[in-house]
Amino acid sequence: MNWVALIAALIAVESGGDAAAVGDGGDAWGPLQIHAAVLVDVNRHWRTAYGRDDCFNPDSARRICKLYLMQWCGAVATPEQYARTWNGGPHGVMRAATESYWERVRPHYERLAEEQA
Repeated sequence: MNWVALIAALIAVESGGDAAAVGDGGDAWGPLQIHAAVLVDVNRHWRTAYGRDDCFNPDSARRICKLYLMQWCGAVATPEQYARTWNGGPHGVMRAATESYWERVRPHYERLAEEQA
C-alpha cells in the first residue's frame, strides 16, 4: 500500500491540490476537503486535538486523512477501500455511490504509485 500515492490521488480529486479550498457549502476544508465529523472521529479515537485550521495545512491534512482511514479500515485495506471510505465515511465501501469516486481516484493513484516505484 502506497500511502503517499493514495493521499496525493485523493488530494487531486478533492481539491486539485488547493490547500485553501472550501467546499460543500463551507463544510469541507483544505486539500482533502475534510469535514468536522472526520475531525471529531480522529480526535476521539486517536486522542488528538486537530481543528479546522489543521485541515488547511497540507501536512496536517494528510495525517488526519491517514488516521481516519486507519481508524475505519485498518492497516490492510486496498487503495479502493480506503478511497471509498474517505468519500463515503465508515461504511463507504458498502455504498454503490462511492464506486464512481474510486474510478476518479484510481488513475491518479496508479500513475503516482508507478512514478514512486
